[in-house]
Amino acid sequence: MIQEDLSEKPYRTIEGDVKLGLLILCDHAQNHVPEDLHTLGLRSEDLHRHIAFDLGAEGVARFLATMLGAPAVISQFSRLLVDPNRGLDDPTLIMEVADGLVIPGNVGLSPATREERLDRFYRPYDAAIGRAVDAAIDAGKPPMILSIHSFTQAWKGAPRPWHASVLWDKDPRVPVPLIERLKTIPDAVIGDTVPYSGQLKGDTLYRHATKRGLAHALVEVRQDLILGEEGQAAWGAHLARVVSDVLQSAEGLHRIENHGSHTGS
Repeated sequence: MIQEDLSEKPYRTIEGDVKLGLLILCDHAQNHVPEDLHTLGLRSEDLHRHIAFDLGAEGVARFLATMLGAPAVISQFSRLLVDPNRGLDDPTLIMEVADGLVIPGNVGLSPATREERLDRFYRPYDAAIGRAVDAAIDAGKPPMILSIHSFTQAWKGAPRPWHASVLWDKDPRVPVPLIERLKTIPDAVIGDTVPYSGQLKGDTLYRHATKRGLAHALVEVRQDLILGEEGQAAWGAHLARVVSDVLQSAEGLHRIENHGSHTGS
């Protein structure tokens, strides 16, 4: 059941079977900026670009969670307000410039205003993930955590050929079998830690999976494939099939194991 009264709530949850041992996340699901923050001084069209959210990712996450009956936590605010997939000491946590565009509402924030942003958006979302993880552990099934993102089909004129990719750090329990099974999707080009690295100290999976010894991976799907509901449903179905297979056949997914991080901690 989806909780729907969320005009100002910084996250949504989708209820699911915690004993499944799977938690779905979507950090950059929406481009919402509350009215009192005045679009951060940006034009409406800027808030519909990739700098504001991961286009199509929320739909994929929802289809995936629904198909598998898995719980999910989904952000409900633009990453331009504060990026929930960054550590508190990351210089890109609240960006003053994104892809060459100045974000007027982020320029010169006072420490007090910065804390207000964190308290209003970042910390409630982060806490909701922590509660979802705790619920699964309390049910006796430490969860495999899967975070859903999307990437642009080109960057600075260079095309990105992958249809989807898996980002990961040092823990191989999910990414290795997941990549293997994703490659069975007909005609799909599957990447491994492209177009980004999975090694980002302080990001969502670092905080909630790496530091807690939980199996995890981040899945990136190319945005042009999931802009509409049909593509979102198709990739939700692809992921549901392969994730279900991984859950049933991969070893050690529900053990707490500390694999550490390439970031050195």
